[in-house]
Amino acid sequence: MELSNKPYLTTRSINPENQETPIKFLKTETIPTTYFFRRNHFQYPTILNDNFFLPITGQVKMPIVFQYSQIVQMETTAIKCFLECAGNKRSKFNPPVFGEQWEEGAISQGEWKGISLSCLLEITGIAADAREVVFVGYDYGKQEDIEHHIPFARSLPLEKAIHPDTIIAYEYNGRPLTYKHGFPFRLIVPGWYGMASVKWLKKIILIDDTFKGPFQTDDYVYYPKLSDPYPVTMVNVNSLIQKPLDYEIIDEGVTLIEGIAWSGESEVTNVDISFNGQQWVDAILIGETLDKTNRWTKWKFHWNAPKGEHTIYCRASDSKGRKQPLEPMWNKKGYGYNAITKIRVKVK
Repeated sequence: MELSNKPYLTTRSINPENQETPIKFLKTETIPTTYFFRRNHFQYPTILNDNFFLPITGQVKMPIVFQYSQIVQMETTAIKCFLECAGNKRSKFNPPVFGEQWEEGAISQGEWKGISLSCLLEITGIAADAREVVFVGYDYGKQEDIEHHIPFARSLPLEKAIHPDTIIAYEYNGRPLTYKHGFPFRLIVPGWYGMASVKWLKKIILIDDTFKGPFQTDDYVYYPKLSDPYPVTMVNVNSLIQKPLDYEIIDEGVTLIEGIAWSGESEVTNVDISFNGQQWVDAILIGETLDKTNRWTKWKFHWNAPKGEHTIYCRASDSKGRKQPLEPMWNKKGYGYNAITKIRVKVK
């Protein structure tokens, strides 16, 4: 029997299904749907005929129910970007925090195709007192401390919602969205953590107030030790080392260190490597030099590895002047981990 040499998703939970991308073994710019990480709060919803209609109501001049067939015939927008779960790398927090113990694979990247939400809102019109846009998904269930079933729902400030890159997506990498990734419609909010990109869109509601759903005001909120709570929004500057693997044994001599770096609403401008956490040298950024906002950047470094045990550090910086910190901002829900990346290797 021929053994497969393909990687697998890493299971974090089965019900609801939460699986990690084998990110250290995939070196492509786009992640195939098969390997795209899966993040769910509830069981998968049932797909019915109703799923192919998308109502936009609330503080609009003309409420409209859009049909799937209408939306796919409108002017399209294609965006290549990554999505990262806000809990990515949660397992690295010390002291530990509760929640899915993601390692480094709750991130994937690809090309999304759909229609800018702003185009649909041009048709409905936006009332003068609209402040936020609420996105409600078909997935629902029981949440802690809430007796009745609730849907997954989030809001965006109007300014972010009408940004041309905020899209209602119906394709990924040139094919229709799969059932497990939001078919037939999902929101894509480049640069923000993945909770903002609501899957299985059921309805969109413009409101003149601040949305106070549990996934807005309880979950996806930073609760730091020494400051007031504030919402999780833009992705922190971050990186990972894909090769070598942590605790790998490698041969003496020139070896390739490589990985990816990313940041929300900005682009990576520099990746530094260190072997003692104090002296840093530049890695080589790979690929296009044009705007890579909201896309990860591949990097590499050739190291003349001496015998012994070593720690390799990696630190990314972005166009907003942000840099990975030595220590993460600890918060009780375990969001936004982005401390300097490090692995240990033994050279023989």
